[in-house]
Amino acid sequence: MRLVDGAEAIRGDLPSASTHDVEIPLEAGDAQGTGVLRLSSIAIVRDRVTEQIGRLPSPVITIGGDCGVEIGAVGSIANPDVAVVWFDAHPDLNTPESSPSGAFGGMVLRTLLGEGASELVPPNPLEPSQIVLAGVRSFDEAEDEYLAESGIPVLAPADVTAERLVAAVEATGAASVYIHVDLDVLDPADIEGLAAPQPFGVRATALVESIRALTTRFSLAGAGIAAFAPASVDAASSDMSTVLRIIAALTARPS
Repeated sequence: MRLVDGAEAIRGDLPSASTHDVEIPLEAGDAQGTGVLRLSSIAIVRDRVTEQIGRLPSPVITIGGDCGVEIGAVGSIANPDVAVVWFDAHPDLNTPESSPSGAFGGMVLRTLLGEGASELVPPNPLEPSQIVLAGVRSFDEAEDEYLAESGIPVLAPADVTAERLVAAVEATGAASVYIHVDLDVLDPADIEGLAAPQPFGVRATALVESIRALTTRFSLAGAGIAAFAPASVDAASSDMSTVLRIIAALTARPS
């Protein structure tokens, strides 16, 4: 319900003509023997997000929910010319077998890379060479092992600058970029509305500057903003200026 409140708070500050709602199933969903909690509901959300994006002109910004919404959003635009910058406190690189919790939010990127529950793996998975992790600072052991094998670059919070992000994406050879922002990438000093804040994060100014640099240098293929979970609807107001700065950076036209 905190994620619902967060999505509704952001929705209230967006232009209605440019905003399109995706209905989320009320039922919890079933794992269906996959090791992914609520898989059936996740698949429904994936299909509805994919359908909505298919109707809209690119780029589309997907806002609300947890990182699981990206399975439809990123899957809709994935191709060899797109790099994905994953701004997140966590790498989300577990599989159903390695996940300590079974929560899909910790498996999203690994699934987009083609490893995970077959019901959720996209038809055109990403390659590790297309990924840049930024602001990540909380890893599970299996995620550490995968990163060592895959060679995916990881920028610690202190290394998240406009120059380093642009250089990292240039190294992928991509012509366009998808920007994922889990708001827990931010330092808790800059945002309160998080379910599980992680200390020593990216400062909001550095995140906004990095996004602007990326959208100036590369074509924006799409973006996602996830995990806004204020304690209440009223509490959301203190964070809205930060959230809106991020949206403004994603939607600004390059000069």
